[in-house]
Amino acid sequence: MDSTDHDVDILVAGGGPAGLVAAAAFGHHGFRTLVVDPHPAVTSENDPDADLRTTALLQPARAFLGEIGLWDQLADHATPLATMRIVDAGGAHAAPRITRDFDADDIGPLPFGWNLPNWLLRRAFVAALSGMAQVAYRPGTGVAAMLTRADAAHVTLDDGRTVRARLVVAADGRHSTVRKAAGISVRTTRYGQKALVFAVTHDAPHDNVSTEIHRSGGPFTLVPLPDRDGKPCSAVVWMERGPEAQRLMALDPAAFSAAATARSGAIYGPLTLTGRRSIWPIISQIADRFHAERTALVAEAAHVVPPIGAQGMNMSLADIRCLVDLAVKADDPGGQDVLRAYGRARRPDVALRVTGIDMLNRTSMAAPRVIRDLRGAGIVALHGIAPLRRTLMQLGLGARG
Repeated sequence: MDSTDHDVDILVAGGGPAGLVAAAAFGHHGFRTLVVDPHPAVTSENDPDADLRTTALLQPARAFLGEIGLWDQLADHATPLATMRIVDAGGAHAAPRITRDFDADDIGPLPFGWNLPNWLLRRAFVAALSGMAQVAYRPGTGVAAMLTRADAAHVTLDDGRTVRARLVVAADGRHSTVRKAAGISVRTTRYGQKALVFAVTHDAPHDNVSTEIHRSGGPFTLVPLPDRDGKPCSAVVWMERGPEAQRLMALDPAAFSAAATARSGAIYGPLTLTGRRSIWPIISQIADRFHAERTALVAEAAHVVPPIGAQGMNMSLADIRCLVDLAVKADDPGGQDVLRAYGRARRPDVALRVTGIDMLNRTSMAAPRVIRDLRGAGIVALHGIAPLRRTLMQLGLGARG
């Protein structure tokens, strides 16, 4: 695509993994696409601004990325997730008391998903866009203002340039500039929690098992990564109430590793921190609408959920797939028929998942013993009824309820 062209079919605001996938998907189908992001591209783990979180790409996400030519660049770096292990550890200092495994082979031959670092996703997607003639990628340039008309959106970039687009895709995060310009409100729930994100090595193999340990304060999740320094390695998301998370963040590496080992119930033996830690606020958020004139919201511009059950990025890719599928079949990718159909298709499913994850998080945070006992009993019951277990696993992968 000619970088001097001021008219495009699609303008994607936001250069995170979701925005880059949206640009690649539209470009793959022949739409002239421009993706802008106010931040520079961070594609190295050693960059101080690197996103250290990991993403578990579930089966539908992998299939979609394969269809648009992105999966081949990820496959060699992806760690399969064959089993989801749920552990109930009771109160703040109790030992693990209930463990149940949800195995992918219950529902088919493939793993549930494949885990990859977010910085690596961005590196692969940026590389893919560089080879797409229909896509221009401009890191360091953001959206300053937007005015929509019946036939197009007129977007002013922060470098002073104005771009005319038939559709603007807001993939610019939970504080979305495009969403605000479109006049769409959001409902936000704050939990008083933060998530500590880091990687650990350990002596015991993870055997491609993703383990979610529930205890008062929030879940502690270990997700398999490739071996590091000759030892098994896992990514960790440790959710705690804000003050406790800040205290943990300030510990020296040895003390932090000891605290993480204790919180894990030592199920893999001693955990050793490897690399940096980051900390993220935990919220739930959903936009009142997923579309406006010439505008579609995807990913965190539309919805934010706590990091439970690998739903966040997978919901985002489902948004993008739905929007692209509708646009490909239409004469006008930003027409009202396309946008209304997108809102009808995505918002009810997302709202259901946001509500469900909210309930799971509140239950995981709960301190009263009676609620903790109900949580444990629920895990046993859900696992013990095979048809229900299989249905829940399919829903977790993205099937509509």
